[in-house]
Formats: sequence, structure tokens, C-alpha cells
Amino acid sequence: MTIRTGLIGLGMMGRHHARVMREIEGTELVALADAIGDTHGVADGLPVYSSVDELIDCGVDAIVCAVPTGLHEEVGLAVAEAGIHIMVEKPIAASLAAGQRLVEAFSSRGLVGAVGHIERFNPALQELRRRIDDGQLGRILQISTRRQGPFPARIADVGVVKDLATHDIDLTAWLARSRFASVSAHTARNAGREHEDMVVAIGQLDNGIITNHIVNWLSPVKERTTVVTGEKGVLVASTLTADLTFYENGSVPTEWQPVANFRGVTEGDVIRYAFPKKEPLRTEHEAFRDAILGEDNRHVSLEEGLEILRVAETMLSTGPDSQNENLTAPEGS
Repeated sequence: MTIRTGLIGLGMMGRHHARVMREIEGTELVALADAIGDTHGVADGLPVYSSVDELIDCGVDAIVCAVPTGLHEEVGLAVAEAGIHIMVEKPIAASLAAGQRLVEAFSSRGLVGAVGHIERFNPALQELRRRIDDGQLGRILQISTRRQGPFPARIADVGVVKDLATHDIDLTAWLARSRFASVSAHTARNAGREHEDMVVAIGQLDNGIITNHIVNWLSPVKERTTVVTGEKGVLVASTLTADLTFYENGSVPTEWQPVANFRGVTEGDVIRYAFPKKEPLRTEHEAFRDAILGEDNRHVSLEEGLEILRVAETMLSTGPDSQNENLTAPEGS
């Protein structure tokens, strides 16, 4: 079976989706759509339509939606009504209510709905999760992330929380296999734009792991770092380079007493691992394909995307004097 796919939204991410969609085994990219046309020249002879309805009418089995966040609901509901599977770029929608409507539209029809939280598919984080599951760190104590860099001019409809911090919300809960129980954040608007461009957040997961996240669009230094601290050491992943480094709590005592007192734990080996590094976007598309075929559920579901948005909305709702907002689901939900 060959899955006929379509792509709507031919901007920055759409260009990359088009390239990868042409290369995924078992799928065929047959048409594209964008209200302003193929400005970046990615169609390469394929038909380019101006609306999702035209894209649906050309007979596709699955659609990738890379339009601005505010249009996710409109496009998604039309795709669901047509009985077509979807992968929508993150965040799932502009609001929780819109996200909930998308979840219901696809689940009620038995369709696959995925959200493009691509960082989960970064090879460094894939390897990090495998090592956590194998018990390399023992009990996990803390997960910290830093995601900083210059402002991307293409982002106009959301702030840094929904655009960037949603990556950290997802990968943290995914690595720990536990949802957020509470979160509190400070946000700032420093560049005169409508939405926030900086956030510092702290949280705790249902399993007791504490978290912290530094995210901004105001740094000339681009950084994408995840630090997982456990009883046996620390694993540090850079998703920019897909490197993973292990800092071990060793068994060799430090004889220099002032240094030993300062470090607090014994000094162990430092190892940077070598492992296959597959393009995350390709892995994400393969997961979407496998979900459609009923072979795997590695994709980020719409339900997961809605939970990620819920945590992001809570970050935005907490002010400088707010206490942690309780995210524990109501009993029986």
C-alpha cells in the first residue's frame, strides 16, 4: 500500500516537509497547497492548490499541515471531515478549546492525528531516553533544558512559550514517562512585540522529578541543551549537534579535600557517545506513516499535543507573584 500524501503550508517548515515527504518509503507526495502559492519553488512539477479543500479533492490519504498556528483548527477540522489522517505542526492549536475540538474530530472518526514535536525524534534524545530506560542514571532527580537563540522573523502569531517551550514540555514528559503535575513561570516582553520573548519556568512531574526550563529569543548564542540528573550521574544532550555526554558519579575519591568538599559527589568518567544520527524530520514522518499503517505508535498524538498546550497555557497564566498552578487532572478524567 502506498499512502498518498499532501502538504499544506509552504513556508520555512513546509519546505523541509516537502523534501522529506518525497523520500519516505511507502508514501507518495502528490500535491501541495498554500494560499500565496509556491514562493520557495518546492513543488517541482506537482500541483499547487490555494486551499485545503482543493488539496482534499485531489484524493490524498494523509495531509501534513504546516500553516500558521491560528489556522490549525480550520484546516484540521476540514481534513477530519474528509476522513483523512493529519500531522499538524506544533503547537496543536492556538487555544485549548481549538485543540480539544481537533482531538475529538479525529478520535471520533478513528483517524490518526499527530503533532510535529520534532525534538522528540532527535537522535540524541532518542539515545538519552534509551539509556534512562536501561537504568544508566538510576533514579531520575531533575530534568533541565535551555533553548535560546535569536528571534526567528517568520514567527508572528505566538510567543516563545508556544513556539519553543512546547518542545521542552514535550521532551521532558516523554523522557521521564510522566506528565507535568505543576508548573510556574516568569515571562517577559523585551523586544516590543505582542507576545512574550523570554520565559523561565519550573515544574514538577507526577513521578516527583523536578524540572526547569530557560527559553528565549534574545540570545545571540543558539543553544538546545537537555540535562538529566540521576543518582548515578548526568546525561547531557545537545539537539543542535545530536551529541550525548555522560558524566558519571564515580567511585574514585578525590584526595584534594577542598575540591572534594566543593564537588559534593565523587568524580567519575566522562564519555561522549557515538551512535547513528538520523534526521529527526525523517524519523517523525516515518512514525506518522507507521501509525497510519497500524504498525507503531511512536508519533506524538493529538491528545499528547493537547496536554503539551495545556502546560504551555499554564506557563503563560502564571504571573510574578503566582504560586504553582495545579495541573493534576480531575479525578476520573
